[in-house]
Amino acid sequence: MTDAGGPAAGRGRARRPGGEVLGSRPAHAVRIGPRHRPGPAPSAAEFTVPWLRIAAAYAWRLVLVGVVVYGVFTVLGRFQLVAVALFLALVITSVLRPLADLLNRRLPRSLSVAVALVGSMLVLFAVLALVGNAVAGESARLTGEFRGGVRQIEQWLQRPPFRLGPGTLSELQRQLLSYLSTHRGRLLSSAVSGFGRVVEVITGGALALFASVFFIHSGEGLWAWGRDQLLPAPARAAWDRAGRAAWGTFAGYTRGIIIVAATNAVLVGVALFLLRVPLALPLTLLEFFATFIPLVGSPVALAVATVVALAGRGPLTAAAVLVLIVVIGQLEGHVLHPLVMSWAVRLHPLVVAVAVIAGTIVAGVIGAVVAVPFVSVVWAVLRALRSVPP
Repeated sequence: MTDAGGPAAGRGRARRPGGEVLGSRPAHAVRIGPRHRPGPAPSAAEFTVPWLRIAAAYAWRLVLVGVVVYGVFTVLGRFQLVAVALFLALVITSVLRPLADLLNRRLPRSLSVAVALVGSMLVLFAVLALVGNAVAGESARLTGEFRGGVRQIEQWLQRPPFRLGPGTLSELQRQLLSYLSTHRGRLLSSAVSGFGRVVEVITGGALALFASVFFIHSGEGLWAWGRDQLLPAPARAAWDRAGRAAWGTFAGYTRGIIIVAATNAVLVGVALFLLRVPLALPLTLLEFFATFIPLVGSPVALAVATVVALAGRGPLTAAAVLVLIVVIGQLEGHVLHPLVMSWAVRLHPLVVAVAVIAGTIVAGVIGAVVAVPFVSVVWAVLRALRSVPP
């Protein structure tokens, strides 16, 4: 008999001395599955905590966006007159576009735009003429009341708790006159530069009026032409959505702030007329334009009214105007803005305050006026681009 482990079982395999079959390996040394080759060493980024990697990724993108924004504002600063004129043209368009569309139902488009612009200019000139007539009519009486008010202020400062002597006030007046006489040349140069500013304002107003004619007449066509000529086809839908959101927010904010300013001006005007404060109509107009600077403009205008009331009517009337400042501020912040601006972009008061202060630092009064609508438009564009349309 042949053994099971004999030549028949080990046919075709060679044996080493000692009975080990060539090609066989111990069971513990058998490798199951594909053989893994050693890869490259892990990078240092893989050992970084995830939040630091995310922060670094956002950081360089934010730096890039900041550089672009800085470049845009630098260019706008160089062409400040053109930028302000175009901003004013957009404001005029947002106000007069609904009136022109309403007139366009009965009149041709060009005629409706002309009627809206010319009619609004006539109304503005009539208001300015009325204010100038009121100032000219009350100037003589105001001069006498102002001198009497100054004497009352001097007497008030001489009483407790200030106890300023007459010599102190006379010394202050002498120092003021000495300053004016010493710096007469500088004041004259400031007046000349102010005349140059007046020329710039007239030029910017003419450019704003010229641009608003085309914006009101064919703003949709201008936007469509710029979108189709400057943007690639895949990006047009997103840019069109962002542009419409920006215009809707800007127009809503402009109309809302005009309503708030008109309401404030009416309330202040009625109160000043009842208190018989001198120059009530010019102060009312000042309140209207000052309201366009949120959180700051209205108190400043009412502070001017307080000084006029103190000089013309005495401390009690001035105290009543101070109370009016508090009442108007509460009404504007808690009633008018939430009620009127609810259909526009509503920003937190902290955001509004920071925007106004930053705009003032960057561009003065113009920056304070432009800051809040700019932030509102940017936020509306971000919301429009973030939402995915169906």
